[in-house]
Amino acid sequence: MKKLFTIVLLIFIAIEASAQQDQNMGIIPAPVSVKKSNGNFKLDKTVVLVSNEPKNSRMADLFNAFVVTKTGFALRPAKAAKANEKAIILTSVGADKLPVEGYKIKITNKNITIVGTEAGLFYGLKSIMQLMPEKANDQILITTCEINDYPRFKYRGMHLDVSRHMFPVSLIKKYIDLMSDYKMNNFHWHLTDDQGWRIEIKKYPKLTEVGSKRNGTIIGHYPGVGTDNKEYKGYYTQNEVKDVIAYAAARYINVVPEIELPGHASAAIAAYPELSCFPERDTFVDVNAPWSGSRKGKQVQQQSGVFDDVFVPSDNTFKFLENVLDEVIGLFPSTYIHIGGDECPKEYWKENAFCQKMIKDLNLKDEHGLQSYFIQRIEKHVNAKGRQIIGWDEILEGGLAPNATVMSWRGAEGGIIAAQQGHDVIMTPNAGGLYFDHKQSTSADEPTNIGGLSNYSTIYNYEPMPKELTVAQQKYVIGVQANLWTEYVETPAKVEYMIIPRIFSLSEIAWSQPERKDLKNFSEERLALHLARLDKTGTNYWVPTPLGLNEKVINGETINVNLKAPMPGSSIYYTLDLTRPSTAATLYTNGLKVIVPKGEKRILKTIVITPSGKQSVVTETILNNGAADVKVK
Repeated sequence: MKKLFTIVLLIFIAIEASAQQDQNMGIIPAPVSVKKSNGNFKLDKTVVLVSNEPKNSRMADLFNAFVVTKTGFALRPAKAAKANEKAIILTSVGADKLPVEGYKIKITNKNITIVGTEAGLFYGLKSIMQLMPEKANDQILITTCEINDYPRFKYRGMHLDVSRHMFPVSLIKKYIDLMSDYKMNNFHWHLTDDQGWRIEIKKYPKLTEVGSKRNGTIIGHYPGVGTDNKEYKGYYTQNEVKDVIAYAAARYINVVPEIELPGHASAAIAAYPELSCFPERDTFVDVNAPWSGSRKGKQVQQQSGVFDDVFVPSDNTFKFLENVLDEVIGLFPSTYIHIGGDECPKEYWKENAFCQKMIKDLNLKDEHGLQSYFIQRIEKHVNAKGRQIIGWDEILEGGLAPNATVMSWRGAEGGIIAAQQGHDVIMTPNAGGLYFDHKQSTSADEPTNIGGLSNYSTIYNYEPMPKELTVAQQKYVIGVQANLWTEYVETPAKVEYMIIPRIFSLSEIAWSQPERKDLKNFSEERLALHLARLDKTGTNYWVPTPLGLNEKVINGETINVNLKAPMPGSSIYYTLDLTRPSTAATLYTNGLKVIVPKGEKRILKTIVITPSGKQSVVTETILNNGAADVKVK
């Protein structure tokens, strides 16, 4: 066991050292510029930590705690370094000349100087933490260099749906930690939907007493093969919400709350039926749909989907929503308040005499105009509180509220239209790979998911800035976000599996300049390093499949296959007899020659196994030598 530990440690030291040779020094997201030079800074017990600005004391403590974890010793704090002392210096001097959230790092053989203010200094420390290799002989050697860095977009977001499935505060904080490690700065917390109301509202206790509970959850992919017949319940107290907001703020992350309206309102209507166009109607449930418990009265939905029972636009409803939003605004310091606005069916509005009279009295064109009126009325209330609304791109229908920001999720079109109208836009299209509830490969091993395909390379290759916009219009595209909807994500471990490593690609398209993007460098150098580090922790993640597949027929019947392990220390096992590969299969070493007679084919199955024992999905590659009807999985 001791020998194995030594081998693993030596491998990891070699991994970390190789990062120093990488053009980006192992940093994700890639900095604006990295200029390396010949030399090293030697980090050992003699180094002092200089931070003489009181406002930077928390940063100094954060960095010293990291050094202790990395080296086993702490750096001695000092107001200034003596002539013969090596130092790590944290300072804001000169930071006023940097872009917002920007930082500079200069590493010489004597000093490491990190320049930045607030978030910039924090991000500079995160980069230093990433580029720092492992300790060897009681010291760490860091390549001398100069790094200049700042973000491309000011809004860099990750979304988490807690309505379909809810997660403990510990997971929310881990989610925020991961975001901050990779320079994301907005956490979009989707708190209400048809399947559950997840935030305490003191004025309306039934929202959590009734709306936070559903009688069951479907089993399998929509529409489901059955139901688990288990009550699902839970919500975040206002104290828990405050705790999360403070935790995020300490990591320079803004928390954007989402309260869905006027659609996706089943949970709220179950609690307060008078919010419905037809309070007396039972919640519609298809007679063939899997369902637990009563089908009578207003119910919290158990299935995913879009439902006709939406908020009625009455004065009572608006007063309810204004009171809810007032409590939300009182909790969340975020300038942005997300009000959803997506997937609002109009059938009940069409059937309801009150709604039809309202359309006529307000001289609206149709039900889309009524939705626009609904959103604009809510926006006026939010604006009066000094805040701004964000909505999904359906809020464009019927006319966009004057000060609204649009999240373009159904493609780029909504974002293009909004930017052309002079509205801020956050790009989050499912077609761009930014829906992290999609599967990450075509393998049958992928866990239950909503469908679609979004792997880290798809995300990496996505360009958030639509080419249809003029230079003047481009300024309205303020950022990019990925979304994790949780109909099929039941546990914290699956949350981690669905976002890692995709969040690494997201961080790079959100932060790095387009000319700095390099998929080969990202996947084979930096991503590999970061996953190797994660593999040493208890974090779950999707293990990448083998890199560098190269098939070439030689000598008529021999196919030469070259594979590369996706991360250091991992191993590739394969089979050619149609059985599932495992550690009992053949270990791939250096190249593989497979005899395939002309007119025939062979199925190469591979699996990657990491040092901690995590496994990739099984991939199948058809090695074809002229066979007909070949389909590649």
